[in-house]
Amino acid sequence: MSIVDTEHFSIPLLDWYDRNKREMVWRDRMNPYYTWISEIMLQQTRIEAATGYFIRFTEELPDIQSLAQVPEERLMKLWEGLGYYNRARNLKRTAQILVEQYDGRLPADYEALMTLPGIGPYTAGAIASISYGIKAPAVDGNVLRVMMRYLQCGDDISKMPVRRRVEQMLLDVMPERPGDFNQAVMELGEVVCIPNGAPLCEKCPLMDSCQARAAGCQEEYPKKTEKKPRRMENKTLLIYELDGYIGIQRRPQSGLLAGLYEFPAVPEKLTLKGVRELLEKQGILNARVSSMGTAKHIFSHVEWHMKGFYVKLERAFERQKLPPSVIFVSRDELSQSYALPTAFRFYLKQIIEGKNEK
Repeated sequence: MSIVDTEHFSIPLLDWYDRNKREMVWRDRMNPYYTWISEIMLQQTRIEAATGYFIRFTEELPDIQSLAQVPEERLMKLWEGLGYYNRARNLKRTAQILVEQYDGRLPADYEALMTLPGIGPYTAGAIASISYGIKAPAVDGNVLRVMMRYLQCGDDISKMPVRRRVEQMLLDVMPERPGDFNQAVMELGEVVCIPNGAPLCEKCPLMDSCQARAAGCQEEYPKKTEKKPRRMENKTLLIYELDGYIGIQRRPQSGLLAGLYEFPAVPEKLTLKGVRELLEKQGILNARVSSMGTAKHIFSHVEWHMKGFYVKLERAFERQKLPPSVIFVSRDELSQSYALPTAFRFYLKQIIEGKNEK
């Protein structure tokens, strides 16, 4: 990698940031808790989408003490739709450690932050620099993209040694405003040196010293190992209703979407006839079955292809034919109290709106 210098990189970058930085509800608050929560949310969610989640989350859980005490069911509901639910669990685990060991505060120490559940080099660097003014790099995908283009570097950004070299390079030219500097590089990657489509080089404060721009090959960078193809899974959802109550069950406490609620399902695509035959085998003979359509949801390593069927049970005793893990809840409870993954949003919307009532 080439060398990054203060004159051509840090100075114009900070000047650009001072003139162009966006307003965010968590920005410039000097609140380590806000920095922590927002950075965890932003790991997989764009700023525009994360803002509403952040406001709801911090209104109900305004500090570390309240986060440490929140029941898991409520925590999952507040996190519903953000995905990667283990991150929310790590938030609570870390909050409990902070209450027990750090007087309910995030430590102003990069290495100490790194020991906490769910906090890696990037998040630790963001908290340390933004909230405490500590010189620590915060290198995420946006930063890596900026740097690989700026240096016209073809190293594989999925490799940890590459990330560490970038961290050291930025640390070497980090000014006395480390939080602003880290946010400036991230912001440049989000709004100018963008990931999809041509980067907006004419708006970039680094365009005169960017090596990829000089060579006209900006879109060739960054380089990284291609991901393995996602595994495809078929599912038929059986959405049971009895006297206005909807059947759901809890997922296992480990694995994908651990501990969240779901609609009962079978791991294949059934036809309407196939669903009726399945119900008959269970001893459910009088249910009214109707299609709720198909939906698809993409996770990082797996893709669900779903068909949904609304199964209106006519007799209370048929409830006993279902697995004991299935519980029945009201539509209000389904909407407000039980956390269901975004994967089921297509079907949940129909249920909440009562489109399948007959």
